[in-house]
Amino acid sequence: MVNGRDREITYEIVEHIGVIASYSTGWKKELNMVKWNDGAPKYDIREWDPGHEHMSRGITLHEQEMQTIIDLVADMKRHKAGEPGSDAVNP
Repeated sequence: MVNGRDREITYEIVEHIGVIASYSTGWKKELNMVKWNDGAPKYDIREWDPGHEHMSRGITLHEQEMQTIIDLVADMKRHKAGEPGSDAVNP
């Protein structure tokens, strides 16, 4: 019997969106659209080596989860700027 930890994980970076941070080791924290195990592409934030062969642990987000983060950050910025209609979004 093979448990989930022994299963090979496959991935495909479908779209490179941008670099969040670069490190002296050559690794970069990136935002990408990634297909994991032939699933639907999801937003993905994690560190990658220069060849995208090795990666750190990261976080994947569905479209709505990413939109919620964008909305929360935008609302926070409006609130700090004192703009009207800037109540925090509560999930």
